Amino acid sequence: MKQVLIPVTAVFLFVLTTSAALAQGPGSGGPEPQQPQQPTAVPIDGGASLLLAAGAAYGWRRMRNKK
Repeated sequence: MKQVLIPVTAVFLFVLTTSAALAQGPGSGGPEPQQPQQPTAVPIDGGASLLLAAGAAYGWRRMRNKK
């Protein structure tokens, strides 16, 4: 009985879940493109210079401790 029950249950669950996964119809295609916007200005120098200085200090310390 168990040999028949497992495959029947698996097929039932497969049919049950695939019937709920119906594809959607074609949509409206989204909004129409407008004028291109200006890129956002990002201040790169503030954090990047601190990271660069921290990396240089870490590398200098590692080189100094290696000797």
